[in-house]
Order: sequence, then structure tokens, then C-alpha cells
Amino acid sequence: MNFNSKNPFLNSKRFSSSNATSRTETHQAQIIDYNQEMTVSGTINKTAILFLILCGSAMITWWMAFNQINPMVPTIGGAIVGLILVIISSFKPQASPYLAPAYALFEGLFIGGISAIFELKVPGIVVNAVGATLVTFLVCLGLYKFKIVKVNEQFKSVVVAATLAIATYYLFSWLASLIFNFTPVHYGNSMMSIGISVFVIIIAALNLFLDFDLIEKGARERMPKFMEWYGAMGLMITLVWLYIEFLRLLLKLSSKD
Repeated sequence: MNFNSKNPFLNSKRFSSSNATSRTETHQAQIIDYNQEMTVSGTINKTAILFLILCGSAMITWWMAFNQINPMVPTIGGAIVGLILVIISSFKPQASPYLAPAYALFEGLFIGGISAIFELKVPGIVVNAVGATLVTFLVCLGLYKFKIVKVNEQFKSVVVAATLAIATYYLFSWLASLIFNFTPVHYGNSMMSIGISVFVIIIAALNLFLDFDLIEKGARERMPKFMEWYGAMGLMITLVWLYIEFLRLLLKLSSKD
């Protein structure tokens, strides 16, 4: 059985369909040069560009929060628009050169606002969360690069199943908290809640291996050049998820003191 990454941008079906599309549309005039091929280094460069855009955008809502300006409107708006762009790009990967930078811009507004809220609660938490995310990324990249962790079908199935379980749990617990007088177990700073956060972080980190594998596969199968933006956008989604989960865990740990 073939399992793909939970990340909607990084699945083998999407990569394959995009390659097939490029072959059938070579006779048409395209803004994107389909004769160019996706490369791993190109995807890394695109990821760096998206990261810079996200950081620059995040500084806006961060500055607002620390200058007595309510950042909630751009923060919530950024989250909503970012989600819409994710959905659009999952169906239109050829538009990724435009949608990916826009996603980084609006997601940055969300990240900046959320980070400021956490920082106001626990000074220094953002630096620690950024550091933890960066270290996790580099460790996972090293383990993948040197083939210490091999992404086979069994590995994929376990990670995807766990990711789906987390997404389902978050969705139903959120709905239950809205409808009923119910507090999900992952709220608060109990040992159970901390344990759930640790588990989610591990699964988010394991998703990085799927991302690396599928980007490498896209380059190996000579996907069109725009797929570099598509792959970079998908990797950014995983990193944002990982960063948010580190913020949550560090907040829980700080409240235990």
C-alpha cells in the first residue's frame, strides 16, 4: 500500500500528475518554463526565500503587539488567507511561484502575532522555540542525508497514520469544546497534556523525512521547475507546524515552575 505525506503539497500523486501535465502542455505558451527541471538545491533556495518573507511579515504583527496596537485582525486574517492559499495551491501547483510567496507573507502575519502573544506570557519563549525548531530540522536533515533514517513504505504508513490521528483528535476536541462544556486533555500543563505535545512534536519532525524524500523524488523524476516552489511551500507548512507545537510545549513546561 502506498502512503503519501499528510502535507497536501508533498505527495507523490501530485508530483506525478504535475509531470504529466507539463508533458501534455508543452505546445502551449506558459509563463513558467516547463523545460526547466526541479532540483533539490533549487527547492532549498526557494525555501530560504519563503522563510525570509515569512520572517519579514512576522515582524509587522510582532511590532504591533509590542507597541500597544491590537494585532489580532492581521493575525487571524493571515491564518485564514494562508489556509485558502494552501487549498488553492494543492489544486493548482503550477501557480506555486505566485501562491507560495503570498502564503509566506500571510502566514508570517499569523506567526508574528501568535509569537508575540506567547512572548508576552513567557519572555524568551520565542527564541527557544525557534532554536528547537532549527535544531530539529538540522538533525532530521542530517539523519536523512546520511541514510541513517530510511523512508520506506512502512515508515510512511506509520507517520501518515499518526498524523491523521492527530489531525482528527484536534478537530473533534475543538468542536467538542465549542459545543459542550469540555476541556480537551491537551489543554493545561498536566503530564498527560505535556506528553501529548511531545508526541505531536515527534510526529511533526518525522513528517520532515517524508518532505525530504518527496522533494528528492521530485528532482529525481525531473518535475517541472515550478515544483520547487510547491515543494518549498510544503516544507514551510511542516516547519510552521513544528514551531507552533514547540511554543505550546514550552508554555506548558514554563507554567509547571
